Amino acid sequence: MTDILRSYTDLSSSSPRFQVAAVLQSIINALPLTFDQSTRAALVRLLLRDLRTSSSKSRLFHKDAALALLALKTLGRIPVGSEPLTEASSLCTLMELSSSLYKDDRNASSEALKCIANTLLLYDYARVTFISKEVRGGEFCASLLEKATTSEQLFTLSRIMFLATASPSSLILTLVEDKRHGRTIIDVIPTKIDMVLSSVLANKAFARDALSELLKFSFNLLLHYPKASSPSSRGQQDFQSSNLDGLLPSLLRVYRSLPRTFPVPLVPPLTHAIHALVTIPITHSLISLWLSTTRNSTSRQLQSSHTPRPRSSSTLDRALNVFTAGRRSLSISSNSPASLVGNSHRDIVFRTMDLLEIVFSFHFPSNSNPDSREVREAFKNVLVGSGMSTDTSLDELVSPLLLLCTRICMIDHTSRKRVREWIIPPSLDRSYPLDERDDFLGRCIRLLGSVYHTRLKASVGEMLYAACDCDPSILSSLVGYGHVAGFLFNKGILSAPPPPSTDSHSSQRVVNPITGTYDTMPQNGMNNSIVEMTEEEKEIEMDKLFVLFDRLDRSGAPPTNQGRVVHSTVKSKRTPK
Repeated sequence: MTDILRSYTDLSSSSPRFQVAAVLQSIINALPLTFDQSTRAALVRLLLRDLRTSSSKSRLFHKDAALALLALKTLGRIPVGSEPLTEASSLCTLMELSSSLYKDDRNASSEALKCIANTLLLYDYARVTFISKEVRGGEFCASLLEKATTSEQLFTLSRIMFLATASPSSLILTLVEDKRHGRTIIDVIPTKIDMVLSSVLANKAFARDALSELLKFSFNLLLHYPKASSPSSRGQQDFQSSNLDGLLPSLLRVYRSLPRTFPVPLVPPLTHAIHALVTIPITHSLISLWLSTTRNSTSRQLQSSHTPRPRSSSTLDRALNVFTAGRRSLSISSNSPASLVGNSHRDIVFRTMDLLEIVFSFHFPSNSNPDSREVREAFKNVLVGSGMSTDTSLDELVSPLLLLCTRICMIDHTSRKRVREWIIPPSLDRSYPLDERDDFLGRCIRLLGSVYHTRLKASVGEMLYAACDCDPSILSSLVGYGHVAGFLFNKGILSAPPPPSTDSHSSQRVVNPITGTYDTMPQNGMNNSIVEMTEEEKEIEMDKLFVLFDRLDRSGAPPTNQGRVVHSTVKSKRTPK
């Protein structure tokens, strides 16, 4: 609206401050489509220039900065016309304002950072400008992050750092490897996570949002740094960098400590903690941390850990591919590093099993079909009130948790056994079909036949496979080959595997290897009625079969050669030698 633009340009250093405030407030209160592209761009440039030169001789004084920056932030929420904010000089101006106003007006300083965050969110190319040598915005915000003490400050700064590291760049190498005040960003992040986690548990404002952004920033570092630091490892599915080890303890603390949420059990920041954890490979140097029995107290200041840990980075799809690589066995060697540790951490295993039980019960109630319209519609309704993106799918939401459970199964034998016996207890009642059960096992088996949830289907299969020692024979014997035939086929196993030589889950009753339910046949494979038949009765039944085969042979139902073979085979068995 040109009237507001004219009102602003008519202001001067001699204008009453209430008049300046009224014009700025009119910009803030204007509807989003009030300004066309040229008017919005003109207002943005004028505000930036006046903020840069604010003094008693300019249109804006220092005390007007907070309201002027709020007006600038409001204008910057609409991409059309706010392009001047993406320029290097504009970003530098906002950084300078944030720094200079920090002591006297922290609200104004925060508004300047929010303008930067909005700009990086709306314009991808602005991120490149922001981390360029001309602006060096990444290093600037990393220093502010180290000094931040409130959840609101951590939220804005972590959001900026998350956006600035969304793509691989030299900034990530600088953050991880270069020390500022004797510490790298890997030393800073855990202390901030512990601080904001305490605020989350105390239900303080901005705490959950701040923790989410910190975890997303951590995920970017875990994702991009290993490839940037070791270009020769880019072709590997799963690799590591010990420079990122310091992130694991704080991520595990978040995962174990966050309370349940109702009614939706899996929401940020917990989902972001899981995403970060699944990028971390299970290595010999990290097993002690994964299985650590030390519980942190978030009510006191936590000392940052300097124990070495490894790292890797991989997207969710690439991490899932590690486990779903077709025709490649992920068998766990008895002498592998993961099998050298015999003790398991109750917290991490129990936490994961508890979450899986709650999440599956919530999204797939009772013995519902996971592909049913009711399940899909219910999930859409859940997204509306959860704060998650409306285009989120069940696959994207739940698969990382299953992948984390798979990694836990790969840690050591005790963890695998605990997960396996939780899913398929030795005392499991197999008197009715497993895929009709209303427990976690039944839901997993139904998902193995899902059409809509392809990633979730693969993740469930990999979790069950890992829990069964990556042995197809054990998996088939426990749940029935019929339920996992498709999954095993995708792994290159084209027929039913032989039964395992030893099976701790075996019981006195025979289990059907196809359905996983109790079989009506005894262990010798013969029906009781056949065993109890006399020789004469068996001869009568043989005659009946011979007559049937003879009829088929004359009718031409089977191929000619097949009929003759069957006929001659039956006849030869009837003819005394």
